[in-house]
Amino acid sequence: MSRPEPAGGLRYGRYLGPAALVVLLLVTINAALNRPNGAAGIARGHRLPPFAVPLALGSLTGDANVATRPNQGPAGSVPACSVRGPQVLNVCQLYERGPLVLALFVDAGSCPAILSQMQALAPSFPGVGFAAVAIKGDRPSLQRLIHERGLTLPIGIDRDGALATLYKVASCPQVTLAYPGGVVQSAPLLAHPAQAVLRSRVSELVAASRARGWSQPRA
Repeated sequence: MSRPEPAGGLRYGRYLGPAALVVLLLVTINAALNRPNGAAGIARGHRLPPFAVPLALGSLTGDANVATRPNQGPAGSVPACSVRGPQVLNVCQLYERGPLVLALFVDAGSCPAILSQMQALAPSFPGVGFAAVAIKGDRPSLQRLIHERGLTLPIGIDRDGALATLYKVASCPQVTLAYPGGVVQSAPLLAHPAQAVLRSRVSELVAASRARGWSQPRA
């Protein structure tokens, strides 16, 4: 590793799920990814599984911490929610602040277009967190993509692909919308959405979060 990580933080064990390989293969050939039979993504009403990953623009290295309790072996030595810092993307920290729009993607083909879509929407939805994680991303190419597109939303890198299995990734991108506190508000978007569709879904998230007592800050 290039520098120390937070104490007990990001893990370094192997945690490559088969879903990651499926996503990589399908995106590489730029095929359309469709919803498979059965459930895909984190279901409505369930809490987002915790994770902490390095930010793509930082120098911190390591695999995703996906532990839910201390000393969980390859998943992590401390709970993922406790791994925080200026170079860490922590999903718990994001949903503690307000509603969250989280995209999981592969930095190949047309999949990264979701990042520009999310960034374009963010100013219209103050208080809503927009973040993304590249599954099995290549850091140099991901950094180039971020700079070329002028992206400012937080983008993490899941080096070993743990989130593909944890989040039941079935498409690229896969976009999940969650209330403050991390409970999933609606079915994930399992295909590349039109901008109008994504805006509509975020608007629904904001309205539903307000109904649950969340106060949206003024723009």
